[in-house]
Amino acid sequence: MTQTTRVLAALLIGLLAGLMMLLYPAPAFQTVVAFVESIGILWVNAIRMTVVPLVVSLLITGVASTGDARVMRDLGLRALVTFVGLLVLSALVGFAVAPWLFQWLPVDAGTVALMRGTGAAAAASARADIPTFAQWIVEVIPANPIRTAADAAMLPLVVFALIFGLALLKVAPDRRASVVSFFQGVGDAMLAIVDVVIALAPIGVFALMLPVASRTGMAAAGALGYYIIAVAVATAILVATLYPVTALLGRISMVRFASAALPPQAVAVSSSSSLASLPALIDSGDRRLHLPQDITAVVLPLAVSSFKATAPLMWMTAAMFLAKLYGVSVSAGQLAIVAATSFIASFSSPGVPHGWLLVITPLLATLGIPPEGVGLLIAVDAVPDMFITTGNVTADLAAAAIVARGARAQSVAGVS
Repeated sequence: MTQTTRVLAALLIGLLAGLMMLLYPAPAFQTVVAFVESIGILWVNAIRMTVVPLVVSLLITGVASTGDARVMRDLGLRALVTFVGLLVLSALVGFAVAPWLFQWLPVDAGTVALMRGTGAAAAASARADIPTFAQWIVEVIPANPIRTAADAAMLPLVVFALIFGLALLKVAPDRRASVVSFFQGVGDAMLAIVDVVIALAPIGVFALMLPVASRTGMAAAGALGYYIIAVAVATAILVATLYPVTALLGRISMVRFASAALPPQAVAVSSSSSLASLPALIDSGDRRLHLPQDITAVVLPLAVSSFKATAPLMWMTAAMFLAKLYGVSVSAGQLAIVAATSFIASFSSPGVPHGWLLVITPLLATLGIPPEGVGLLIAVDAVPDMFITTGNVTADLAAAAIVARGARAQSVAGVS
């Protein structure tokens, strides 16, 4: 079997095994779940330990190796335009899908009353970690890059790496070469570790999926179960839309793009982490799509660390669900405001669990939706997050393919 087949098989086996343990509970199964879960955590930690040095080294070498700040500026502008375009696509899908999905939602007041206390407690607990907008602006440029790296605050770290790479373009070529060579060595070492970790992906994916399925299999009940299904449908529609868009704008066949997207999608489903999917994204970009090195070294790390394509779709889906749950009417204009606000937040969600749900809370309050409603979503967010991450990772690869096509077109125009 190919690696992709092994990963998908492990995903399915873990899901089925977890559901079996849920249907036939036994004390021995709890011990097995705890042991298997520790293996999954170890696998994810093995990926995450490479993320910070890999992102920093790829961005620094990618920027500094261009030798021309104008080339980097053009690449950054193309990436930004592509990101915004995919956010618009996500918003359009949200407008088409979100209101329709909740027309048949059976509202169960008993379920809301049961979950309200837990949801409110979860929201209150997490809200203490939310930085204010002013704090976020100040922290975009890190005062201490070493501490930023230790905290894994990716957006400030990306800003530092980009500034450092651009500064190297002003350094004498011989001195710049030694610095670039060092970071290339760091990146190569991280990729060597990643190769081993990816080879163990079937074990890691199984170990991550089994505990999730064994504990949340019955979450698909009542209104919250409906919400989980709605998120799965909405993100599936967005992902399906990305295939023809990439074929049209990136000039890559849908079959080829789908094949390249499968490995990072499998990691995304099992880990719920776009950053954890970065090694698989780079591998697919290099070996399957044959993207230019500056695209895989700059655009992909930039995308996974600071771009959330599903933000408009998910904000609208969450707003429509909670509005239906609490009997609040949301107009098309209000839904448009939700989508517009999500554009900015997609680049600035705090690096805490359920970050997008915490950011959306004040906006939902202006629509008349009780703030504890977000707590209900936090209580079950582990399952929808798998689908959300899969959509983000697919969009990251699509963005890289589209930017690469634009770079080739500009190169041909420059030659002619």
